[in-house]
Amino acid sequence: MEIKAVKFRKDGFYTQPFAFGGEEGMDKFDKNIRYRGSLQNYLIDTGKEVILVDTGLPVGTPEEKPDENSLAYTGKDISTYLEAFDALGYKREAVTRILLTHRHVDHSGEIKAFPNAKIYVNAEELDAAELQGVDNLVPVNFTDGAYYNFPECQKIVDGVYLIKAKGHTKGNSIVIAENEGLFYMMHGDITYVDEALYNDKLSVVFDDLAEARVTQNRVREFIYNHPTVYMGTHTPQGYENLENKRVMDLDNPVETIFAEVDFSSQEASGKYVCSICGYVYDPSEHDGVAFEDLPDDWKCPRCKQPKSKFNRA
Repeated sequence: MEIKAVKFRKDGFYTQPFAFGGEEGMDKFDKNIRYRGSLQNYLIDTGKEVILVDTGLPVGTPEEKPDENSLAYTGKDISTYLEAFDALGYKREAVTRILLTHRHVDHSGEIKAFPNAKIYVNAEELDAAELQGVDNLVPVNFTDGAYYNFPECQKIVDGVYLIKAKGHTKGNSIVIAENEGLFYMMHGDITYVDEALYNDKLSVVFDDLAEARVTQNRVREFIYNHPTVYMGTHTPQGYENLENKRVMDLDNPVETIFAEVDFSSQEASGKYVCSICGYVYDPSEHDGVAFEDLPDDWKCPRCKQPKSKFNRA
């Protein structure tokens, strides 16, 4: 088995209030502390099948232009997700399965680009707007019992499991691949940065805070008891852990490298991008109403996050 990262954005950041403030409130944390951010998803080559864990942002998603007040920034384009996938040397037709950790478009953006893939998704996510009109969906009801301390799982192939992990979204899931004595945990935004797991903090993005806490407790318990390579989507720590086969030790955190950020002025398009789900607010599609003129209580129509989670494009 080979596991590879599909890297498509770099040099982003997540502020401490965003990454840590889900339970205690953002005001308890320092907005000037910015952890490194990126975007990558993962590929599992079993030798018999090519399996994707999530499928990146849609082609054409604009880059954000963050400022000093931005809570989160997904980063600069390295390439599109599909270009990054192609660069790994695989044919799109060779992908047999896609394991979707959750509905958000930075995880589901190109699920239609793989014509032969069955798309496995928690059945509780099937009503999501991002999944409407998608063929080859396989609803997962987690009928294979417990996976160690996780109560519900679905075995996909030998050594690869989809695990129910509600909280971030109502249908959030984790993928674990077992290989050469290690457990590779590819997660759907359990944390945005590894520092949050080391410090046992929840981010401010969740459908169900209580379930998010239960899931994080289970993740930490699993890591304490199994040699786990923890692989996130939104931090370069995810692919660094993979490439170094670095087992997470919750009692001995890896030294933090903080984000280096340049807020040089950039010409803006008038569009704004949700840093959570990738929704693009374009005034031309909303009777010319500028984003700044939207009511303070306006929320993202896709993921219901507030205006503060948007950045200029």
